[in-house]
Amino acid sequence: MAFESLTDKLTSIFKKIRGQARLTESNMDDMLKQIRIALLEADVNYKVVKEFTSSIREKAIGQQVLLKLNPGQMLVGIVHEELTQLLGSEDSEINYQTTRPTVIMMVGLQGSGKTTTTGKLAYLMKNKLRKKVLLAAGDVYRPAAIDQLEQLAKTVGVDILSRGTSVSPVKIAIEAKQKAFDEHYDVLIIDTAGRLQIDEQLMNELSDIKKEVVPDEILLLVDAMAGQDAVNVADSFNQKLGLTGVVMSKLDGDARGGAALSIKHMTGVPIKFSGVGEKLTDLDVFHPDRMADRILGMGDVLTLVEKAKEEIDEKEARKAANKMFSGSFGLDDMLSQLKQVQKLGSLGGLLKLIPGMPKISSEQQAAGEREMRNFEVIINSMTPEERQHPDILKYSRKIRIANGCGKSVADLNRMLKKYETMKETMKKMDAFRKSGKMPPGGLGGMGFPL
Repeated sequence: MAFESLTDKLTSIFKKIRGQARLTESNMDDMLKQIRIALLEADVNYKVVKEFTSSIREKAIGQQVLLKLNPGQMLVGIVHEELTQLLGSEDSEINYQTTRPTVIMMVGLQGSGKTTTTGKLAYLMKNKLRKKVLLAAGDVYRPAAIDQLEQLAKTVGVDILSRGTSVSPVKIAIEAKQKAFDEHYDVLIIDTAGRLQIDEQLMNELSDIKKEVVPDEILLLVDAMAGQDAVNVADSFNQKLGLTGVVMSKLDGDARGGAALSIKHMTGVPIKFSGVGEKLTDLDVFHPDRMADRILGMGDVLTLVEKAKEEIDEKEARKAANKMFSGSFGLDDMLSQLKQVQKLGSLGGLLKLIPGMPKISSEQQAAGEREMRNFEVIINSMTPEERQHPDILKYSRKIRIANGCGKSVADLNRMLKKYETMKETMKKMDAFRKSGKMPPGGLGGMGFPL
C-alpha cells in the first residue's frame, strides 16, 4: 500500500514525542527534521516538504504546544490538519448537472491505464451513484483501446458510442454529446487518446475536443508509481487544458506516495478518485481527511463501513449474527462469513482501515488468504449434514473429505479448530453483549488474534 513506509516512520516519530514530558524547541526541531527526511524519502516535492514543516512549527508555537504537559497528541492533530490540507483539504466531488448530462473528458499518457480507469469510473457511477452512463470511444489511434472499451461497457452494463478508427475524435465527441442529450443520460465519459509523451499534436486534439463539447470535468489519470514525474505531467496537462481533477492510480501498490502528497499543492488540481486495485470495483472517491488518517496510522473506519454497506447483504449478516449468538452456527455459516469478508478486499487492506489493528506482513497476509481458500475447499467437500453437525466427523469421514478436496486431515483438523474457537468467541461476545460490558482486554480478551 502507498504511504506504508511513511506511515511507519511517522508513527515512530510520534511515539518518541509522546514519550517526552514536555516539548522543547530542541526536540521539536529534531522531530521536524525527522518528518522532513521521511517526506523526502517518500518522494514528496522538496518545496512542499519545506512549507509543510514550516507550517507545523508555526502552528505548534501559535497554539503554545511547547507549554503543554502532553504535547504529543496536539502535534499529531496539527500534522493531521496539515496533511489534509496538502491532500486537498475538502472532498472535491464531481459537480453533477441536474438539467443535462454531465460531460467528463478522460485524458492521460498512453499506457497509464486510462481506458481501464474509464471503465472503472463508469462502474462506480452506474452501480454506486445510480447514474445512467454513456461512454465514447475517442482513442481512434489504437483499435485495441476501442475493443477494450466496448468490452468494458458490456461488462459494466452501460452504453457506448463507437465509430471505429475512421472518424475523427472531435466528431465522435460531438456525436456522443448529442446522443447523451437526446437520450437523457446522466453522465457522458469521453475516453481520449494518449501518447507516450506530451506533444503538440496530442494537446491540440484534446483542446479541439474541449472547445467543441465544453466538458464539465477534465480528469487526468496519473500513476502513483511515477513519483514527481506524475506532478510534472499534471502541470503540463493543466496548463494546456485547465484540469478539474486527477485520478490517482495504483495507490494500492508500493508507491512511496510522494505524487499524491505533492500534486494538489504544486498544481492546484485536486485528486478526485483513487485506484486501489485491478478490478472494476477498485476505484474510490478520494477523501483527503481519510487518507490523512491512514497515513498517520489511524485507520479509516468510514471507508470500511461504506465497503461493508456496498458488499455485505444486511439481512444475511443479521441472520448469521443471530445464529452465532444462539449457538446454531454451522460450517455453512462460517463459509458464508468467509465469503462476505473476501468481498471487502484483502486482509491487509482491511486491517489498515481498522484503528489499532496490528500490521501484518505480506507473507502473513498471503498465508491468511490461502487458509481462507483452503477452508472453503474443505467445507465444499462435506455433505450438508456434516456441515451442519461437524461433531459427527470421525476419522473415516475426515479421510474421505481430505481425499475429495486434495487436502490433508491436518488441514481439516486445523479448520475445525478455528471453527470451534470462533463459536467459543461468539458465546463470549453474546454474554458481554447481554451484560452491556466490555471483556477484559477488549476484543483480544475474547480470543480475537489482535
